[in-house]
Amino acid sequence: MIIKIAIAVGVLVTAALLMKKKDMTYRQSILKTIYPAIMWSSGKAGSKQVQENGSNKKGSVEFYSLTTKDIAGNAFSFEQFKGKKVLIVNTASDCGYTGQYENLEKLSKQFEGSLVVVGFPANDFKNQETKDDQAIAAFCQKNYGVSFPLMSKSVVLKSNDQNPVYTWLTAANLNGWCNQAPAWNFCKYLINEQGVLTHYFPMSVDPLDASVIEAIKK
Repeated sequence: MIIKIAIAVGVLVTAALLMKKKDMTYRQSILKTIYPAIMWSSGKAGSKQVQENGSNKKGSVEFYSLTTKDIAGNAFSFEQFKGKKVLIVNTASDCGYTGQYENLEKLSKQFEGSLVVVGFPANDFKNQETKDDQAIAAFCQKNYGVSFPLMSKSVVLKSNDQNPVYTWLTAANLNGWCNQAPAWNFCKYLINEQGVLTHYFPMSVDPLDASVIEAIKK
């Protein structure tokens, strides 16, 4: 079984090298090609790492009071999303999970009007997002057709430089229950229509996974 998987991955990598996309590096082309294999190998473990706010605890700081800057450098307030669910995701261009951009876009379109996906590019894991904001925006649009809001690149891990939105997401005294920082790129936090943080999904849970869809439909 392991040999068959290795052969399959080898074929996919070779195909990616032969069909390098114009706006991607070889590494990015390979990662996009083998993304299904990455998700297949990590999916079962991911389902065990989902965290849920079962008692609907509210935080001491209102989600809608949070502000940040979008990828164009403009002020961005979450108050505009009152009455909608919000899925916040830390992203990167050179990660094995970068292929999730495609399904994040599909998810955004599937629940258009009731859900807003918001991406937070970050270079917190193994230098997998070294581009500047302009290059990140171009990469996402050209290669994955991303139309959902992207924020200016920032720090999502706990530190003095942590983006204030992620300070809220990762501090139980602020959001009501969750201390979980992103374990890697493409971890997801779901906020409901009342501004309550309801779920944390690790990177190994695909945006179109049944658990994510079910949480959005609640």
